[in-house]
Amino acid sequence: MTTSTTTAPQGGHPRDIEDPSIRRGRGRPRDPETDERITAAAAQLMLQRGFDRTTVDDVAALAGVGKATVYRRWPSKEDLVVAAMETLYSAEMPEPDTGSIREDLAEGYRSVLAFVGTPEGEAYLRTSIAESVRDERIAALYRDATQRREDQARRTFEKAIERGEVRPDIDLDTVVQWLGGLLAVRAITNRPMPTVDDVDALVEFTLRGVGLDV
Repeated sequence: MTTSTTTAPQGGHPRDIEDPSIRRGRGRPRDPETDERITAAAAQLMLQRGFDRTTVDDVAALAGVGKATVYRRWPSKEDLVVAAMETLYSAEMPEPDTGSIREDLAEGYRSVLAFVGTPEGEAYLRTSIAESVRDERIAALYRDATQRREDQARRTFEKAIERGEVRPDIDLDTVVQWLGGLLAVRAITNRPMPTVDDVDALVEFTLRGVGLDV
């Protein structure tokens, strides 16, 4: 007669023989909070220093973990940076919906310019441009984030068209991209960004080309 137990070591207890087809995972499961601390630390250092001056040692120290903990999750600094930038691009700005294209644009432009007017915001823009050139994976993430914001802006103009505030034949791509293009040029050439004080002028510039004649 066979038995389903094995002889335990002296002083122990019998245990069931494990089915060899059942495999247990090795080690403890990854802690999401640890992952978040590491990617947040990497993102912070990326914005402050850029890719070349960011090290895994410094990321680990800032996150309060060992370097081996970082490498168990991301096998290279490049992979870690991609994950860190993904956390930055996951943030969403609210879509204005005031019922007026002028007010919607003013509110949206004000949010964008308030952000890029901070050291963190300007660093975000510069880092996004530089890292998109360096790593196609980051470029793809940046394109996706930019596309989401452009889709929001398109909805704003489509509603304005439905209300009769904007011509139906406008070039939506151009009208939703021009401010981002301006900010990118200013970032690349290290020239001053427009500020929230420029919002009214920027809104007027946009509507002068797309507003209905009255």
